[in-house]
Amino acid sequence: IARGQDFDCHAITFDYGQKHAIEIEAAGCIGRMAGLHPSKMELVVLGDNILAGTSPLTNKAVELEQYADHQSLPGGLEKTFVPMRNQLFLTVAANRAYVLGCNILVTGVCQEDSGGYPDCRATFINALQEAINYGTFTGEPGTLPPLRIITPLMFMTKAQSIKFAMQLPGCMEALAYSHTSYDGA
Repeated sequence: IARGQDFDCHAITFDYGQKHAIEIEAAGCIGRMAGLHPSKMELVVLGDNILAGTSPLTNKAVELEQYADHQSLPGGLEKTFVPMRNQLFLTVAANRAYVLGCNILVTGVCQEDSGGYPDCRATFINALQEAINYGTFTGEPGTLPPLRIITPLMFMTKAQSIKFAMQLPGCMEALAYSHTSYDGA
């Protein structure tokens, strides 16, 4: 989406001590497919203990639950929720944007996920954007103009996201390399 709008894109991927690294490999592959130069793709290693919690993504003692179908899901906050993950990622990304002289972040969060992931809601993104702008992107002399966090998938269902991806050149090919399975398979 950002490449199609002629943004000078920089991609950031996080190693936060998650149980599997396949998503990091997939991010590199997708960045290359998007035509990003390696100098514009950054892997930020946050460390194994940066995000604590009971999520099986970061707590190696907790097993990932498997469900037979979507009707079996318990509802509420997902066990894979990692507290403050998106806030940390977007804060670090805002730091990199500021250093690069950018004031636009693009992220793929969507409210379809917000039932179990409250940091994927528009209210969270809007509040974080406001806080970032109060603290750093103030528009005052010597600072960058206010930051915008763009969330093009925010109000789409999963089906709408796929239909949208089908309209973007090369996107479906890149989706074949994406990885969202929490069991690392």
